[in-house]
Amino acid sequence: MPKMKSNRGAAKRFRKTASGGFKCNASHRRHILTKKSTKRKRQLRSPSMIHASDLKSANRMLPYA
Repeated sequence: MPKMKSNRGAAKRFRKTASGGFKCNASHRRHILTKKSTKRKRQLRSPSMIHASDLKSANRMLPYA
């Protein structure tokens, strides 16, 4: 049986943690940054975790992560 393919878009966005969750970067940091406060931009820098309701689909997209 051939190997399953990883979803390449998901592989570039998510990283699996040791406890089985997925890290991801926050959105809204690409453009139109002048109107956003410094605090908001700073907090968007830190990685966040994928919501529990999306874990099943992330595990399916990244079988070998």
